[in-house]
Amino acid sequence: MFNFLPSPLVGLIATVLMVANVLFWVPILLFFALLKLIIPVKKMQLLIDPILLHIAEAWIAGNSGWMRLTQRTAWDVQGIENLNYHSWYLVNCNHQSWVDILVLQRLFNRRIPLLKFFLKQQLIWVPVMGLAWWALDFPFMRRHSEEFLKTHPEMRGKDQATTRKACEKFALIPTSVMNFLEGTRFTPAKHQRQKSPYKHLLKPKAGGMALALNAMGDKFQAILDVTIVYPGGAPDFWQFLKGKLRQIIVRVRLLPLPQQLVQGDYAGDPAVRAAYQQWVHQMWLDKDAQIEALGGAAN
Repeated sequence: MFNFLPSPLVGLIATVLMVANVLFWVPILLFFALLKLIIPVKKMQLLIDPILLHIAEAWIAGNSGWMRLTQRTAWDVQGIENLNYHSWYLVNCNHQSWVDILVLQRLFNRRIPLLKFFLKQQLIWVPVMGLAWWALDFPFMRRHSEEFLKTHPEMRGKDQATTRKACEKFALIPTSVMNFLEGTRFTPAKHQRQKSPYKHLLKPKAGGMALALNAMGDKFQAILDVTIVYPGGAPDFWQFLKGKLRQIIVRVRLLPLPQQLVQGDYAGDPAVRAAYQQWVHQMWLDKDAQIEALGGAAN
């Protein structure tokens, strides 16, 4: 609709529409979240939770709307057929840009339950959005480096406890638990610093997935393994808003749960930990080969 305009103006229009969508839906979301907080009765919470989810889905639909108005992106998507909106999924994806989140939300909105992300603790202070994520029960986690944990071993179990507590909530109603196994966005500098054995991916971290599977393995129907490729290179958010993203390729695989590992003690059993890491390594080898076959990521 706005393709004839200069790209900075398209970006400005997209930004205004995105912010307007946020400012419309977030106050409604917070009203029901506060009602849930004020009346801490389980029946009331179970009544309000679906309302919060429908508000979030309407918000995402609004995002998809302004994206259609302002973007000229060609979408090449396979594998999203026959998904179940009323089931539980563990969703895994490679991570290159903040745009990944909008891509995932647009593709899966109302096809599967709302995606719930594990967020860094600092993000709760993001204006407006932090409150929205809190209202939707997105878990906030303090991630610590191995160096920090060596000097503060008492902190090692904190994120595990947060994950388990979040999964207890997720088990109440159908939920899609989103996990970026790389833990951070791919950049060539990070890739080189890690000495990653994969051409297009950072090293995966199996711990978060293992915890989620251990806590909710009886709920998850399957693992949705998502691969996103930007043939022109991963965009920054402003490039995306300006309509500079010409093509997105997405492939989705439905993978069975590794039943032999689901009930294993990842933290306490070295054999289970090694088996999980080998399973994730094979998944990552397959994903790396798939990205290469789809044209790679010109980062």
